[in-house]
Amino acid sequence: MKIFNFGSLNIDHVYRVPHLVKPGETLGSHDYQMFVGGKGLNQSIALARAGADVCHVGCIGKDGDVLRQVLEENGVNTSFIEQVDGPSGHAIIEVDSKGENSILLYGGANMKNNADSISQVFEHISEGEFVLMQNEINGIPQIIEQGNKVKCQIVFNPAPMSTEVMNYPLQKVDCFILNQSEAEAMSGYNEPNEMLRQLQKQFPHSKIVLTLGSRGAIYKDAKQQISIDAVLTEALDTTGAGDTFIGYFLAGMCQKESIHRALKIASKAASHCIQKAGAADSIPFRNELIPIHE
Repeated sequence: MKIFNFGSLNIDHVYRVPHLVKPGETLGSHDYQMFVGGKGLNQSIALARAGADVCHVGCIGKDGDVLRQVLEENGVNTSFIEQVDGPSGHAIIEVDSKGENSILLYGGANMKNNADSISQVFEHISEGEFVLMQNEINGIPQIIEQGNKVKCQIVFNPAPMSTEVMNYPLQKVDCFILNQSEAEAMSGYNEPNEMLRQLQKQFPHSKIVLTLGSRGAIYKDAKQQISIDAVLTEALDTTGAGDTFIGYFLAGMCQKESIHRALKIASKAASHCIQKAGAADSIPFRNELIPIHE
């Protein structure tokens, strides 16, 4: 079963700093590295390294050959990546001494998906296949609508969260994967169980996956709620941890794993990710993970 990931493609400029820059402050960095990234690219690589059959859909600028190349090197189908005028999307990322990060995004080519191209992609998508999106591209409402018509399994990670999200046709989303801040913005609550109850009330036909960092993750649908603990480890860089979790969890769903097992494998993969610097480069391969038991 294929996963079509309509996702961002970014070049990440990562600066190591003693603390995250404050308003009005000029701060020197003590290290700089360039990585490929974007939530979309990260999640496609995580899916591929977890063993899923994934096609990436998106746009790059003339500077974006490295983005396509890295996806292909990881076994991602890039047939649906289009080159457009202007620069590729990019991000400025600060990482402090505790591994926390702050990210400034420029959408660039990620905001140049057009209606005709989206429609052409859906000619290749079959009923029951997965369509994954984040909130770093344009055209999300159209993608949801077309996915619903084709009877895909629509998975939405509303990151980064914006006020526009609640105007999307979210009732047609089959599965939301959110962190605590995204769930709080969508539900109006700040306690996990209250968030989940409210989100289930708002979207009674949807599955909800709530990631809580060091407190683990919770899955909820109309019939069940499943919680798992995080795999605790010392964090060097948390960039890409959420994307790694999403890729591994969704790969587990495609591979017919139990929800509990898919959550545990995703948590283990995320714990590996935060032990390395960067986003895509830090995503583990499936064979790097210690076998997970129910």
